[in-house]
Amino acid sequence: MYAIIGLAIGIALGIFLQPSLPPQLQPYLPIAIVAALDAVFGGFRAYLDAVFDDKVFVVSFISNVLIAALIVWVGDLIGVGTQLSTAVVVVLGIRIFTNVAHIRRKLFHA
Repeated sequence: MYAIIGLAIGIALGIFLQPSLPPQLQPYLPIAIVAALDAVFGGFRAYLDAVFDDKVFVVSFISNVLIAALIVWVGDLIGVGTQLSTAVVVVLGIRIFTNVAHIRRKLFHA
């Protein structure tokens, strides 16, 4: 219940305050969102499998976002940021779809 309340407060604050992101960080936001979604769907899958651990979820969430951003940052430094961004999105996208497929099978037996 705390998570739902926190989500609602976060959405309301985002709409009300309309925060802006510095231009130098904007290329990393989509990657961070995809990495966060991977952790969220993985956490939901773990919850359905009755193996969810909040500490594992938090560490997974933070490390996914940081590692994905680090990969893209290194790519930017060596001049292949776009290619590494695409690679990160593809890998995390595959993981997201795998987790969603597992969730679908668990919830709908299909």
